[in-house]
Amino acid sequence: MVAAWHRAGDTVALVPTMGALHRGHLTLVQHACGLARHVIASVFVNPTQFGPNEDFSRYPRDEAGDAAKLVGAGCSLLYAPDAGEMYPPNFATTVSAGALAEPLENQFRPGHFTGVATVVTKLLLQSQADIACFGEKDYQQLQIIRRLARDLDIPIRIEAVPTVREPDGLALSSRNSYLSDDERRIAPALHRVLTDVAARFAAGASTQDVAAWGAAELLRAGFAKLDYLDLRDAETLQPLVDRSRPGRALVAAWLGKTRLIDNQALPPTKNAG
Repeated sequence: MVAAWHRAGDTVALVPTMGALHRGHLTLVQHACGLARHVIASVFVNPTQFGPNEDFSRYPRDEAGDAAKLVGAGCSLLYAPDAGEMYPPNFATTVSAGALAEPLENQFRPGHFTGVATVVTKLLLQSQADIACFGEKDYQQLQIIRRLARDLDIPIRIEAVPTVREPDGLALSSRNSYLSDDERRIAPALHRVLTDVAARFAAGASTQDVAAWGAAELLRAGFAKLDYLDLRDAETLQPLVDRSRPGRALVAAWLGKTRLIDNQALPPTKNAG
């Protein structure tokens, strides 16, 4: 089917998902519809990106509901392989995510980005799409995918789509469904504190001071613990030293048994030199 679309001169876009679709996913599909004649959405809960004590078995799944939502959003084709199709017997090849995967998430989810990089590489190649759309909420993942497409000469454009939020600022995520009512009331503090972190950084505060302030604020707001709150170079994800370069504040924090991530852009604050 994709080959026929290409023969007709049509552009094809891919939106990879793990299902349990919400407004954030559908925004990706709608964005893709504005870029391409045909949109493929994949639904695959990828086992290789979950650690042994993570939520693979309870990750929300609703393929029938997802299919109906995709039709309504303008999707042309749903690709929903099972694990046996993606990882057939004797599957042995993985994709290393390189230096971009080493900080932040890897410190708490070792091997996660090897699973992500491998499955995304397969999806990009299987789909034969011209464009693939990814949300900025998973910012480290986005940077890794941009790099692997470039480094492996995969002929596809990686399109970043801004994070979709609830009216109170909470980034949409399938895992938000795990939150209790009390935890849901606390959760918007994640975005609020990141916004304040960005403002303090823009006003001249040091990266160390503003990160420490943000971490304390989140704990004060009711988060149980933080895996990290860090300010990084937006492209390399190395510690943000050169304030003339774009940066990113990234956070992973826990409410009960639910781990939430978010990020905020840090515009350059002074001229180089």
